[in-house]
Amino acid sequence: MKAVIQCGGKGTRLRPYTAVLPKPLMPIGSRPVLELLLKWLRRNGIREVFVTTGYLGHLIRSFCGNGEQWNLKIVYTEEIEPLGTIGPLTLVREHLDDTFLVLNGDVLTDLNLSQFAHFHRRQPGPVTIATAVRTIKMDFGVIEEVDNTVVEFREKPSLPHLVSMGLYCMDPEVFEFIPDGVPFGFDDLMLQMLENGTSVHVFKHHGLWLDIGRVEDFHRAQDVAWDDQSAAAEPKAA
Repeated sequence: MKAVIQCGGKGTRLRPYTAVLPKPLMPIGSRPVLELLLKWLRRNGIREVFVTTGYLGHLIRSFCGNGEQWNLKIVYTEEIEPLGTIGPLTLVREHLDDTFLVLNGDVLTDLNLSQFAHFHRRQPGPVTIATAVRTIKMDFGVIEEVDNTVVEFREKPSLPHLVSMGLYCMDPEVFEFIPDGVPFGFDDLMLQMLENGTSVHVFKHHGLWLDIGRVEDFHRAQDVAWDDQSAAAEPKAA
């Protein structure tokens, strides 16, 4: 299976750090997040990777080269104008002729790709979303009402939500929904598919997932012992 890593974003949530480095090269311990991601892909049997670049893309290409240091083949694309989170896939459309993986360049996880791909292939529809549960603390008191009468009140509750991990299994049929040469986000893709009545499935992951584009996850990632044998070990002792 081939993988596409989306690395074209500006990383605005991590400014001012990303004014100097693109988000995929932000250090986790002594290694850039992109290096950890590429090693994780290789451990999971991926050999061919397409990296979409835009903002500070020359630094990503200089660091990763052709991928031979990780026994990978890396091919790059460059967005002249931003194409959103899904639009860049059209730049490598002709290479994606079978089930493929798409992931953001700021994701760290211990997801088992074989299980993910096997689940995807058993479902109808060209897209499966890897998901995790995140608990979001509300900043407000939450009111439940019936006919303008309060029936329940919760002060700043923490509410669980099933969220996208920024990691997807796709089939080439997905390109029927993605226009060429214009910005197109994953939200646009979902709206198109749902309006068309096309099934979209979720794979629920219960292990490690960090989105290092979020400041909290970036700091948490520094406390995880990353090694070459597994996606991550236990958090380091204080």
